[in-house]
Amino acid sequence: MTKPNTERRIIYPGTFDPITNGHEDLVRRAAALFDEVVVAIAAQTAKTTIFPLAERVALAEATLGAIPGVRVRPFPGLLIHLLQEERAHLILRGLRAISDFEHEFQLASINRRMDARIETLFLMTSDQHTFLSSSLVREISRLGGDVGAFVQPLVAAALKRHFRIGMDPGAVET
Repeated sequence: MTKPNTERRIIYPGTFDPITNGHEDLVRRAAALFDEVVVAIAAQTAKTTIFPLAERVALAEATLGAIPGVRVRPFPGLLIHLLQEERAHLILRGLRAISDFEHEFQLASINRRMDARIETLFLMTSDQHTFLSSSLVREISRLGGDVGAFVQPLVAAALKRHFRIGMDPGAVET
């Protein structure tokens, strides 16, 4: 008789472009509830990312590496295939506002349709992160704003490098 898998593992998928303090908060809270949180960084996405996959993985590892029970990995293709590979059936998603729910509900429904064993668990973001999104962080950084309150210093530095913040204002971007 084989021993059933009793490990409580949850998959937290996304592009994490960039990883924010809101993402980190959700991972910390999930790590207190589960044996393992797998932060799964999508290689293929309809979204236009500013960081290549390897850099998104490296930034997530640097941000989350000290949290026990957390593992970061990239994944190609469908999330459902990753869940099968990881022998997991739980997906973690964060909700900031009611506007997030419709899209997340649609994703949860299609995932369950593809594999009836899949459950999606939603965590509300902490109050201080309800406004925070990767796209807002990218826009603030692109326009030269300080994103230090929204991301870890390593991520803020990567954004500055990406957008070449501090370059000569008379220089022409190509």
